[in-house]
Amino acid sequence: MTTPLPRNRNYRILWSGMFLSEMAGEIAYIAFPLLVLAHGGSAAAVSGVAAVLAGARTLVSLPAGALADRVDRKRVMVATQGIRTVAMLSVAVAVLLGDCPLWQILLVAVIEGAAAGIFVPAENAALPQVVPEKMLPQALARNAARPFAALLIGPALAGFLFGLHEVLPFTLNTSALAVSFAALAALHLPRRADAPPADAEASASAAPRAGGFGLLLRMPTIRATMAWIVGVNLAFHTLVVLVLIVSGEENVAPGQMGLMMTCFGAGGLAGALIADRLHAAALSPGAMVIGSTWIFAAVAGVMAYAPRGVPLGILLGVAAMAMPVANTTVITCQLSAVPDALRGRLSGLVGLGSELAATAGPVIAGVLSTGTRDGAVSMLGAAALLVAVAVGSTLSPALRGLAPAGPSAARQPTRS
Repeated sequence: MTTPLPRNRNYRILWSGMFLSEMAGEIAYIAFPLLVLAHGGSAAAVSGVAAVLAGARTLVSLPAGALADRVDRKRVMVATQGIRTVAMLSVAVAVLLGDCPLWQILLVAVIEGAAAGIFVPAENAALPQVVPEKMLPQALARNAARPFAALLIGPALAGFLFGLHEVLPFTLNTSALAVSFAALAALHLPRRADAPPADAEASASAAPRAGGFGLLLRMPTIRATMAWIVGVNLAFHTLVVLVLIVSGEENVAPGQMGLMMTCFGAGGLAGALIADRLHAAALSPGAMVIGSTWIFAAVAGVMAYAPRGVPLGILLGVAAMAMPVANTTVITCQLSAVPDALRGRLSGLVGLGSELAATAGPVIAGVLSTGTRDGAVSMLGAAALLVAVAVGSTLSPALRGLAPAGPSAARQPTRS
């Protein structure tokens, strides 16, 4: 008899550990710049800290994926959370003592970004070890709610606590990571199966040789879904940054801009609930991914002419609702097509594509904004990017026929 997710102890621990990790990351992303500015740091210093956080994650994406396939995933998760806890504790202590130099902030930012980047592939690859294959879509839909919940809670807490005392957000960050460390230490991760994959596509990648990423990219399902992930992330990050730029240029009040981002997070949470129901209804995976992409494009086009402020934020939230639906479908099909021995590499590859798209998106937004000098036209440029992705998705045989591969590429893991 299959254990429901709410009663699956190991899934609860994995979900909670990752949520605390993501919330800590959101707190750090806000608290570090606030600390630099509070002590007279320049805009260049603030940008440097943000770049170091993002850059460290990007650089470790592929090695972290390979590591998650070669060593015990629980040990990777516990070790990285322990390292992050100690690093953030050093900042909290330094702030409490009244002297946290920029070099220490940059060093901890490197550690935080790299350790978080190593943690994620191990956590993602461990999910099928604790959740039966038929429940993966439901688990992934619930996981899709985590980053949006962290986005709603983390930055608000960081700003509020920093206003009370500079040390408080770093204390909360350290505490969240410490609790995550303790929870993951109690995780019972089943042994990984060593059996060869059952289907032909996965069998091509059964042996995790050095690298292994080329093997993944030779699989049609992975190539098509990776192209979709990069394209959608690139266009969506471009759109979000343009929304902020246009709102600032048109003198939208800061409070309304905050509400706009709240709508974004709330939309993502609602989308995670919808994704769970749609997967339960057994709708066509290809139709859900392609349909969601066209929804992105249509909403982006409407946003170009929508009133600025909260109405624009509501539309952004509608677009965000479609993200978990498409993402959970894509990840479910990816995991079912790839054997356990390569799932860490898969997560690293996806992470690298997402991080590069997240980095390039703001650059494209700046080019569009500067080149057009018209908010509506620049946002239509982002919509055009989404239309291009939607057309490519519609024409892709691999995406039109997207479906879970059936029997897992590796046998169900046994209990340790």
